[in-house]
Amino acid sequence: MEARAAAAKILAAVVDRKTPLDGMLDAEHGNPAYIALNEADRGLVRAIVQTGLRYRLRIEAMLSSLLQSPLPQGARSLHELMVVGAVQILYLDVPDHSAVDIAVELANRDPRSRRFAKLVNAILRRVGREKEDLLEQAAGINCIPQWFFARLVEIYGEEDARAISEAQLHPAAIDLTVKGDPAVWAAKLEGRVLPTGSVRLPAFRGAIPLIEGFEAGDWWVQDAAATIPAKLFGDISDKRVADLCAAPGGKTAQLVMAGAAVTAVEQSPNRLDRLRSNLARLGFEADCIKTNLMDYEPDGLFDAVLLDAPCSSTGTTRRHPDVLWTKSTADIEKLAGVQERLLLKAADLVNSGGTLVFSNCSLDPKEGEDVVARVLDQRADLQRVAIHKEDWPGLEEAITSLGEFRTTPAMLPSDDHLSSGMDGFYACVIRKN
Repeated sequence: MEARAAAAKILAAVVDRKTPLDGMLDAEHGNPAYIALNEADRGLVRAIVQTGLRYRLRIEAMLSSLLQSPLPQGARSLHELMVVGAVQILYLDVPDHSAVDIAVELANRDPRSRRFAKLVNAILRRVGREKEDLLEQAAGINCIPQWFFARLVEIYGEEDARAISEAQLHPAAIDLTVKGDPAVWAAKLEGRVLPTGSVRLPAFRGAIPLIEGFEAGDWWVQDAAATIPAKLFGDISDKRVADLCAAPGGKTAQLVMAGAAVTAVEQSPNRLDRLRSNLARLGFEADCIKTNLMDYEPDGLFDAVLLDAPCSSTGTTRRHPDVLWTKSTADIEKLAGVQERLLLKAADLVNSGGTLVFSNCSLDPKEGEDVVARVLDQRADLQRVAIHKEDWPGLEEAITSLGEFRTTPAMLPSDDHLSSGMDGFYACVIRKN
């Protein structure tokens, strides 16, 4: 019961108060109702909340179809209780009667909802009885909030926008960047090698540290799309390379593994500690510097600089389904301004003749192509270097007409949706004259 109550509170915080999910699900500093639970119940909360956010628009449509009249405007807590109950019945492996009985009991426990307890019981029992019909009727409903779906249609067209919407309904697969031969690790872990060289594991629900090779530091978890920016430099062995906004360190590790002398810049002390910890497990070394990038003044310029800039993260909704409920158009525009300033600063850190790679995990060109275009207009010493499709077999569709990378969650399709997709990423190569 307490797990369901916590899930309802957390859903309300995400949708109504735009509170990011990661912070509330932090084991030490998260939502008090969540922290009070044992690990098994925390797992149930995570499943309910993440699934509830992915399918929220369909769930709400199904509930509305069963209600003779809308719930009162002040009945938000009741609404979330019904969403939590419906999530379990429709999408999770929870007995219908348990989901219904606990929802009714929670409604009775809250003075504001007590008079609706019989309604909760009736509606959720109908959800259970009519499950298949309801799911079929709701199957065509787009599950991305309208503000962003309209933007996706504008950018990608209706067909691709719907494909992205469908792709984000499924949790992201686990991709590994391996130190050794990807084919060997794919065979060992019963995975498959992706066009990026990543090893994608089959459906996996256990603890990451229990996978073979974790303790030995033979690999690290990194979405396939996130590996692309560091690969765009080509041969960087023995070169001096800076990874800006570096935490949690996946790209830093790639650069070190490629033979570069890497400086990792990160302003958050907690995130920098995590980066150092990740590098230590892998047996890698980098010069880790805690500073705000705009204040960073290195002793000398770099041969190559990677700026994976902070963004709206709209390309990561498969693993962060709260993003589209907590962000807005205003956030995208504000972050685009931040990225422009950071990219101009990053350009100042590159030697003449050096290479700058700019990337982020947003699906919106306002945070990618438009930022680069503005910076190139301001700086005559910078020019875009085209990425060629023939150099990326299997990912040709991700190379734009300008020679930039633009991946979406609908790419890398598979017969099994659990092993499909990749994060939405943008990446561009820039040379400094």
